[in-house]
Amino acid sequence: MREKIAKNHPRGGGTLRLIAWEVTRSCNLACAHCRASAGRGPFFGELSHHESLSLLEEIASFSSPIVILTGGEPLLRKDIFEIAGRGTDLGLVMVIGTNGTLLDLEAAKRLISAGVRRASISIDGKDAASHDGLRNVPGAFSGALYGVKNARESGLSFQINTTVTKRNLAELPEIEWLVRDVRADAHHLFLLVPTGRGGEMASDSLDETQYEELLDHIVTYEKTAPYHVKVTCAPQYMRVRMQKSKREGEKSAPGPEGFSATSRGCLGGISFLFIAHDGTAQPCGYLEVKAGDVREKPLEDIWENSPVFLRLRDYGALVGKCGQCEFVAVCGGCRARALAHEGDYMGSEPLCPYIPVKMRR
Repeated sequence: MREKIAKNHPRGGGTLRLIAWEVTRSCNLACAHCRASAGRGPFFGELSHHESLSLLEEIASFSSPIVILTGGEPLLRKDIFEIAGRGTDLGLVMVIGTNGTLLDLEAAKRLISAGVRRASISIDGKDAASHDGLRNVPGAFSGALYGVKNARESGLSFQINTTVTKRNLAELPEIEWLVRDVRADAHHLFLLVPTGRGGEMASDSLDETQYEELLDHIVTYEKTAPYHVKVTCAPQYMRVRMQKSKREGEKSAPGPEGFSATSRGCLGGISFLFIAHDGTAQPCGYLEVKAGDVREKPLEDIWENSPVFLRLRDYGALVGKCGQCEFVAVCGGCRARALAHEGDYMGSEPLCPYIPVKMRR
């Protein structure tokens, strides 16, 4: 399949490598940090079965990204196995994000039959008291472990996703051991972005010092864990990793130019696209800035020509500290946090303590 490179982005990427598609906003939980404010549906405007299959065909016609089927809770969608299977038939890499509570053995086997490569299961606490307190439904922790058990028994590759906040920061070492104990294939850590219901948890966001110390810890965790470790919604991780590698004298430590659009901190609108349940295209799920509507315009056209995406790909358009930073090409700052804190998605990342060299001068 051919790769399409968007125009007019002097420094950004433009090759579509990853899509998160909110196939439904319905959910059987009511998590405090949910960016979608998901809950018991139905939600108006959800893409129909026919529209969903057509969207997959459209994606495959111009790109070959990994497609994350997310929600809400995607297993609440009755045609989810058909959607996943159609994507696989089209040559797309299909994965799914679930809270695990509905992932029984039959569902796990059906996902494998549909060609799903991996399931992510969210665990945000070391035990039921911590996890259920965030998920707002008793039994959510045991339900997540139930999903883990069935994924492992069926042979479905799975990873654990953890959103880190002040509530569970001290529990992180125990959560890491839990990830080892369940023999997950990966551990993806998310830093809270105060959007959706998560906006009510803004006080639980890590402060600058905690944020920086956590990222420094994750650099070591990434090197020592027996599985893949990845950080999301923490773009300055790339800077922290580079700086720590340099301090520790690693000869292979890359400079700011040594990373591509796939390894950059913030990928929203650069190599990553979010499609909401109603067909709205956005840079990411946390940055609710409409770039187009797949019901009104071809996705390829939206991806290549949307002013929102083209602006994000022009790193020179960033303002404040991010616009002055020598690490802009590998970090870029969280555009959703900038919007939430400053009202401008091209503004400074509010949780980054780093002072660019230009500003120190």
